[in-house]
Amino acid sequence: MLGLTLGAFLREHRRRLPPAPDRGTRRRTPGLRREDVAARAGVSVVWYTWLEQNRGGPPSDEVLERLCAALSLGGADREMLFLLGRHRAPPLRPPEMPPPVAPVVQRVMDAMPDTPALVKNALWDVVAWNRPAVALWGDYGATDPAHRNLLRRFFLGGARQHLVDWEQTARFLLGAFRVDVARAGPASPQAVLAAELQDLDPDFRRLWPQIAVGWHGVGRKELVHPVGGRLRLDYATFDVVGAEGLSMLVFTPAAASDRDALARMVAALPE
Repeated sequence: MLGLTLGAFLREHRRRLPPAPDRGTRRRTPGLRREDVAARAGVSVVWYTWLEQNRGGPPSDEVLERLCAALSLGGADREMLFLLGRHRAPPLRPPEMPPPVAPVVQRVMDAMPDTPALVKNALWDVVAWNRPAVALWGDYGATDPAHRNLLRRFFLGGARQHLVDWEQTARFLLGAFRVDVARAGPASPQAVLAAELQDLDPDFRRLWPQIAVGWHGVGRKELVHPVGGRLRLDYATFDVVGAEGLSMLVFTPAAASDRDALARMVAALPE
């Protein structure tokens, strides 16, 4: 980590904060005292001092989250604290509302006239899309936001009728979602969604207990569309930098015939 330690990181961010109200003594050092941070985080001064001295065992996720709050850390600083303290990225924080999609991200998707693309959040709700995605999967804008969830649509909708390799795709999706549930924790909306789908869909219930995990990654999907016919699409997933939990899924036509079919489907959409 380029020589950076947890202790050095904590000291630097502690010194950046405004000092607590003067207690009648003149201080020569800037920022908060160690005891101020310890009090804010609900840990002992001794334990916090050890952390700044790189002593003791690794702090728990709970302690790191409290330190984030005590030091007013967020975004990249929160991630760095977890990388230094736990040697892994922090669990995703499920947002109360979907994080906004930057206009430039929407423009990127709109600049792909024959390539379906969409953005999903950490709960797998679709929060942005382009016209080719509408031609392929339907108009998300005309759908109630509560029904834009990719997993609900996949397991409770009509995906079985159109995907040539439905079972393989289902296993792939659940492997990726299982990682998201583990990151978010047992009391998270992701875990609630997993429990809901186990109750509602026998295939989800059958596949969910399997231990396989995976990542969104890249691959190829083949489907039979009621308008476009048989389509082969190469997919890739990209994190939307600066928007925690958002990722973009891009489906590129595998051959000229697939591109032509998608172009006809997009042209048939109402303006």
